[in-house]
Amino acid sequence: MNTQHRQIDRAHSSPADRPARLSGMLGLAVVGLAAGTPGGSTDLGWVPTGQPLAAGAFGAAIVVIGVGTRQLVARQAGHRAREDRRRRGITGWFRRSGGQPTEAAPPVSGCPVAHGAPHDPGQGVGPLRGPAPGRDTAPSEVDPAEAEDFLRMFHAENADAGPVEPRLDEVRREVDATGTYRHTPEELAFGARVAWRNNARCIGRLYWRSLQVRDLRHVSSAAGVAQRCFEHLCAAYNGGKLRPMISIFAPEAPGRPAPRIWNEQLIRYAGYPQADGSVLGDPRYLDFTRQMILRGWPPPEPRSAFDVLPLVVETAEEGARMFPLPDEVVHEVELRHPELACFDDLGLRWHAVPVISNSRLVIGGVSYPAAPFNGWYMGTEIGARNLGDTVRYDMVPVVAERMGLDTSNESTLWRDRALVEINRAVLHSFRTSGVTITDHHTESDRFLTHLEREERAGRSCPTDWSWIVPPMSGSQTPVFHRYYDTRSCCRTSSTTTTPPGGRSRSRPAAFG
Repeated sequence: MNTQHRQIDRAHSSPADRPARLSGMLGLAVVGLAAGTPGGSTDLGWVPTGQPLAAGAFGAAIVVIGVGTRQLVARQAGHRAREDRRRRGITGWFRRSGGQPTEAAPPVSGCPVAHGAPHDPGQGVGPLRGPAPGRDTAPSEVDPAEAEDFLRMFHAENADAGPVEPRLDEVRREVDATGTYRHTPEELAFGARVAWRNNARCIGRLYWRSLQVRDLRHVSSAAGVAQRCFEHLCAAYNGGKLRPMISIFAPEAPGRPAPRIWNEQLIRYAGYPQADGSVLGDPRYLDFTRQMILRGWPPPEPRSAFDVLPLVVETAEEGARMFPLPDEVVHEVELRHPELACFDDLGLRWHAVPVISNSRLVIGGVSYPAAPFNGWYMGTEIGARNLGDTVRYDMVPVVAERMGLDTSNESTLWRDRALVEINRAVLHSFRTSGVTITDHHTESDRFLTHLEREERAGRSCPTDWSWIVPPMSGSQTPVFHRYYDTRSCCRTSSTTTTPPGGRSRSRPAAFG
């Protein structure tokens, strides 16, 4: 077996054994809010550029899953960029940049799974600011080398596509004439799936071939994007039998900015400050919620801990518009414990379909800023992160108290015991409700199956250990006890991949 996959030797697991990989941030638009308009949406205006927006709203760290754009790769070791592109082709995901990392709890089996730094509650977004539409990252011409690398990979892995040279000639002419080119439906679907396959921070890549691709490149209006996003939620839910799915909207081209979605996920819950200093709802979205209210969004009455935030879609022609999500597209699961009655009256619930919506998909140099995608949840993403993190719902002390645990001393491990029961409740509730979910032990086994398949196919499987290992019981999962190929993973992480058994010096940029 390759040395990067050998069993761990604890004597060689010091974090100092590997150099940290630093990276830059790719700035994207940060926008201001204005007055509401009738018709089910709200227009949002623009004000001059200010400080980068913090992650509590729209900011995010870039995550490189495939190979980066030329501008991003230039910040890395230049002598390796061409080798990487040739080895894996040019297709990948990029997170929108901002002042803070964004969330680390996207779904398994259809998108990046990450467990990273929580949002710093001290870094609020403040007033939303940003340049006029299209000027944050002005669309540039496609790099013909990136297009060629991707097309050669596509034809190499799809024998029925025929010889590559005629297609290369066609694309070169199109790039020369327009600065970009249009993917065929087959190239688009393949590129999206390969971006998932190469996602170094995703544990659920075993299912990459099953990703359903919705080709919506003809949709460019804010209302059209919002409507297709609502349709995505229903189609992906599929009566509880969740489907991995991606909806790809219009790409960017020279002089033609593409639509963008501000929300980190299509469904997220509002956070409201209370008089006693506590938060009703999700503290992560305090500033997002405040800005939505100031600019015309009416929260439900009475307010609750699980009020769904509106969807914000930005286009160069219309600015940014706000769309409340219809009730019929928001599928939620009430959380109940299989044994503890004291848990049930907490009134907890969570949405069923986790659709990451602010990632940029890049295929062969063509950029798709709006490409929401989903898989299904791994239980720890809800139980250990969304509900368990101290800067999120912070339910561990609440559950521990209801269980009657001794919280006077950390050595009683009351946190661990309560956390396990929260996660049991999440898995139990989703499964009894008939909604797809997976546990971290099962998914860890499946990831190793994916790893073996990629090795048999002669492909590298870039993997970031610190994001693949689950946020609870890590050493009890097989993904913990391995080294991985880190040469091309997580180039925008602020830390090296953590050696198994070691501790990272800082936590990587995260999804939530």
